[in-house]
Amino acid sequence: MNVNFPLSSDRAVAHTSRRVLRRAASLLTALIAFSAAGMASAAAPHATGASGDTVTANKHVLYVTRLDHRDREEDDKVIAHLEQRGMIVKLVNEDAPVSAAKGEDLVIISSVVSARDMVGTPFRDVAVPILTWESDLFDSLRFTGQKKGEDFGEVAKEHYVNVVNAPSPLAGGVPAGKRWVYPRDDEMGWGKPGPGATIIATIAGEPTHAVVFAYEKGATMDYDFIAPARRVALFLGNRSFEKLSADGNAIFDAAVNWAVSSSAAAECP
Repeated sequence: MNVNFPLSSDRAVAHTSRRVLRRAASLLTALIAFSAAGMASAAAPHATGASGDTVTANKHVLYVTRLDHRDREEDDKVIAHLEQRGMIVKLVNEDAPVSAAKGEDLVIISSVVSARDMVGTPFRDVAVPILTWESDLFDSLRFTGQKKGEDFGEVAKEHYVNVVNAPSPLAGGVPAGKRWVYPRDDEMGWGKPGPGATIIATIAGEPTHAVVFAYEKGATMDYDFIAPARRVALFLGNRSFEKLSADGNAIFDAAVNWAVSSSAAAECP
């Protein structure tokens, strides 16, 4: 039997085929674009550093702590963060000779150290930037005077700071005013800096209790001591780093950035 199908059926089949082909082509184009975007995203960290941190990439850090202390594991988290930012970290015990700082771009002194065992530390004199959050060492490092509870100290329960110098690069872009740096109360170190200090933040409601402050190289610290290199003080406790809020992390990273930057590259207003 000879059956002639209508011409309209042929056109419908052809139209459907073209539509399927167009859809397949669109899907293929989208897949290629997605793959290219994924490759670019994977390559981006290598182009700009782990977090776009060209300032910290390949900078050498001497990290001073107490190796046998139970809170040392918090230091490991700090170190992992620094390494993620491209820094090369050498971990040493608190009794390491000051010569260990030779050739380093930054010395970090953790609050896990025993301030009693580091009284009068010669790290005070190194011509390498120092960042510390051990408030009990502020006097030995000439960040503050020597009277605990008057010149330096810590509060056991606080989670707010008052940013008083938001334009400074040390503020990390955190706006002025009361900001929470921990999600809930935790320990926070403070100091009353010497005359040449730049104060970035204080304990909320305590304008004389600075929790983020710094000295430029050549600035007058306490005891009329002249800073051999940049010096930065932060507020962290032994186990506070992992609890930092976004603002707290921004301030921490800004402190590291400023400490390892040249004076010309990052002025401290």
